[in-house]
Amino acid sequence: MVASKANIIAQLQKAILPLQGIKSIAGNQASPIDLGPINHAFPNGSFITGAVHEFFCNGPEDAASTGGFITGLLASLMKNNGAAIWISASRTIFPPALLSFGITPDKIIFIDCRNEKEILWTMEEALKCDGLSAVVGETQELGFTASRRLQLAVEQSRVTGFVIRLNPRNLSTACVTRWKITSLAAVLHNNMPGVGFPCWKVELLKVRNGKPGSWQVEWVNKRFKHAAKAGPMIAIPSNQKMKTG
Repeated sequence: MVASKANIIAQLQKAILPLQGIKSIAGNQASPIDLGPINHAFPNGSFITGAVHEFFCNGPEDAASTGGFITGLLASLMKNNGAAIWISASRTIFPPALLSFGITPDKIIFIDCRNEKEILWTMEEALKCDGLSAVVGETQELGFTASRRLQLAVEQSRVTGFVIRLNPRNLSTACVTRWKITSLAAVLHNNMPGVGFPCWKVELLKVRNGKPGSWQVEWVNKRFKHAAKAGPMIAIPSNQKMKTG
């Protein structure tokens, strides 16, 4: 009886996903993004593409960590010579640093807008372009209506969208997931010297029909990997511009 109820619930969840704009990957094709231990948190056991994901940041350090983590996601989405658009009002990404994630800077188009209204409009129009692999937008506020417009756009184009929100006030959106990324001290493998690989505490705060949780992951050999011995949290800008003086 218990197994039968579990089977019924699983079938209902699969039936609900398309109604929420989450389509199953055709055939046996795997998700282009392998998040290691985080995969099981998503419905169907794979990262949700063709949807809009939001990331919360409490400060510039979190924003830099989030940018690094998203760049890792973009590397997987763009691995077949894809292109992406990154939209913001104050660009903080240092393009040459993208090479450490396996992305050539010329594959990302950076669009600088004057205000949040322009960012949301530009992001919506970009998400309608099915020739892109992904679109990233940096904005503080995102209302439910605006987020629903973004979600409707990707349901047609199947482009994956990422919204980075610094100190947001409004929490009600139509995004399929909500994340918080924090830097961790790098894991030094085999006691080798150096700064180590990028490492984060990844918190999946919300996921439709999935299982939120917290993990420690690192970026090694162009893929995400579980970091079992990550150190205490510190501020390591993964790909933010460095200032001297």
